[in-house]
Amino acid sequence: MLTNKIVFITGASSGIGALAARLASERGAVPILAARSEAKLRRAAEAVPGPHGICPLDVGSEESVEAAVLKVIEEYGRIDILINNAGYGRFETAEEMDLADYEGIMNVNYLGVVRCTKAVLPHMRRNGSGQIVTVASMAGKFATAKSAGYAASKHAVLGFMNSLRQELHGSGIAVSSINPGPIDTPFFETADPGGSYIQNVSRFILPPEKVAREMVRIMETRRDEIDLPRYLGIVIRLYGLMPRTADKLARRFLNLK
Repeated sequence: MLTNKIVFITGASSGIGALAARLASERGAVPILAARSEAKLRRAAEAVPGPHGICPLDVGSEESVEAAVLKVIEEYGRIDILINNAGYGRFETAEEMDLADYEGIMNVNYLGVVRCTKAVLPHMRRNGSGQIVTVASMAGKFATAKSAGYAASKHAVLGFMNSLRQELHGSGIAVSSINPGPIDTPFFETADPGGSYIQNVSRFILPPEKVAREMVRIMETRRDEIDLPRYLGIVIRLYGLMPRTADKLARRFLNLK
């Protein structure tokens, strides 16, 4: 189903973005790997078996995003699938985190999604087809201590995607969200430099290959949303029914940062 699809992937220089590019290529797609570091993109692209491209891009800059999207459209003629994957976090208390860190996280995690989506969407509109896939987070549905900035950005992402899905109904453009729990990727080099959180969640952490496979699967099925691991999706639904009880449990068992 992905044969010759042009798949534009942000945050593709490492982690699940780089893996998704390789797996999508194996399914016949033409992935375009995008991230800030051209050197890292070139290293990641070495693992991509089929035709592909690289595109240096800073999702925090409107000018960079617009220039990158135009370059890809000029070279390949279209973007069939946009994967909004770029993002980062910091695990600090709401009181201790600097305002600049809140602004930076929101600028990349949320406004980066908005910038890329708005740049690609007119081209998809003209073609009457396409898909916008965004890697959000379980933190966008269930926030825990020391993740206020990151969780807020992912709540915003899910709100944007849910609204966009309604707006694009019937347009031929699918809108999909992926909500993973913690993943064993370089994300934690910034979010958790001391490594304590990784140790505390080692039993639950997701292998990046599993998440990348789900990213490819959602491209093929065009599902609206998927929660990973799936049992956490059930927990989220229970939270909606019993928020006070869930908050008590979160304080006791999920304060792991």
